[in-house]
Amino acid sequence: MSFNITTNLLVKGAALALTMLLWQPLAAAESDPQQLIRVTADEVLATIKQRQDEFQEDPAKMYAMVDEKVLPHFDFNRMTDLALGRYKRKVSGDQKPKLVNEFRNLLVRTYGKALLAYNDQQIIYLPMRGSIQAGEVTIRTEIEQQGGFPIPLNYELYKKDSDWKVYDISVDNISLVTNYRSSFAREIKANGIDGLIKTLQDRNSEES
Repeated sequence: MSFNITTNLLVKGAALALTMLLWQPLAAAESDPQQLIRVTADEVLATIKQRQDEFQEDPAKMYAMVDEKVLPHFDFNRMTDLALGRYKRKVSGDQKPKLVNEFRNLLVRTYGKALLAYNDQQIIYLPMRGSIQAGEVTIRTEIEQQGGFPIPLNYELYKKDSDWKVYDISVDNISLVTNYRSSFAREIKANGIDGLIKTLQDRNSEES
């Protein structure tokens, strides 16, 4: 069973998306999801560029940074439900925390490696869709590519309590989360929810 992202574009786009969330936002930006992304971008991308050799030499440092700095901005319960699709109803109360944890670990390693592919791309900010008052928005950006067309990169966020949480990222209109849905479904059909958890555990152990 493979959990590989289907295209390099998807992985590299995800990497750039995550770099923009690596540090905590300024207090003034916490209530504005677009500012949450915008105010940190320049500093974070510069830091990735400065420390790229260090991260190449020791990817565990990149994984640790992603886990500590990026993932608190994500709602992994909601992301896991999206990846499971209709099978989320088959997950028991005991299985859910294990599944969420393994999916989180998988994304840490997938995106941590992808961060190393960052190559000084420029970001264009487009008008936001949705409503801050309604508590759900799409932050739209494009990544400029040397000698090519810009790549659309969108963030789906919703307001949870007083914080904005990312629950999906789409690169060139392909959802990073639902991209896992078909492989999850195949594993569940073959081996059940416990089989999916075991496969994710094995995959994460190989990547450690």
